[in-house]
Amino acid sequence: MPELYDYRALRPANVTSPAYRHVLLLLYWPAYGLLFLAVERLLAMDSYTPVHCALDDMIPFNEWFLLPYLFWFVYMAGALVYTFFFDVPSFRRMMVFIMVTYSVTIAVYLLWPTCQQLRPDTFPRDNLLTRFLGWFYTFDTNTNVCPSIHVLGAVAVSAAAWDSPRFRTGPWRTAFSAMTALICISTVFIKQHSVLDVLAALPLSVVGWAAAWRASPVREKQNT
Repeated sequence: MPELYDYRALRPANVTSPAYRHVLLLLYWPAYGLLFLAVERLLAMDSYTPVHCALDDMIPFNEWFLLPYLFWFVYMAGALVYTFFFDVPSFRRMMVFIMVTYSVTIAVYLLWPTCQQLRPDTFPRDNLLTRFLGWFYTFDTNTNVCPSIHVLGAVAVSAAAWDSPRFRTGPWRTAFSAMTALICISTVFIKQHSVLDVLAALPLSVVGWAAAWRASPVREKQNT
């Protein structure tokens, strides 16, 4: 088991010290939440550009992909909690990745408002998953979709896992890569995103990882 990072000496007075300044990265989350809320609810545009390609019409709706789609929330939270307590260098890189890619995405949403019109009018089956998804559609809007934040977040977790000494071995890398791929695929099978939203997130992920590595090129000792 990796060594637990020692936060016992953390105080408001030393939070900016080299040992604890990574804690300040957590402030990005409420800032991002407010920005996303503003883009989605307070700054709603009069018109949005529909994102669509021919491949979208060839992908059938399948409610079972709701499970990996929802697992994304656990995937993200789990990676952040683990790295925060057990692998601070990977936490720093994951947060830089997220801060860069999510901030660029918010800017894109403001400058180029997009939407998707892929959701089925009626579900082909009536079961617990489709009923939940019907409710979820009312909560999660179909606007501001390109690039996909779901994809960016999933790739951020894989990047952190690949960087972490505990998870960089072959089986773990394979497991994280497979789960990230499944989450990305799930977005198009439950008609939350177009294939184009997924593809747009991939080059931005490369930019995010490059920025994360440049910001922290060497793995520092955790308890300094």
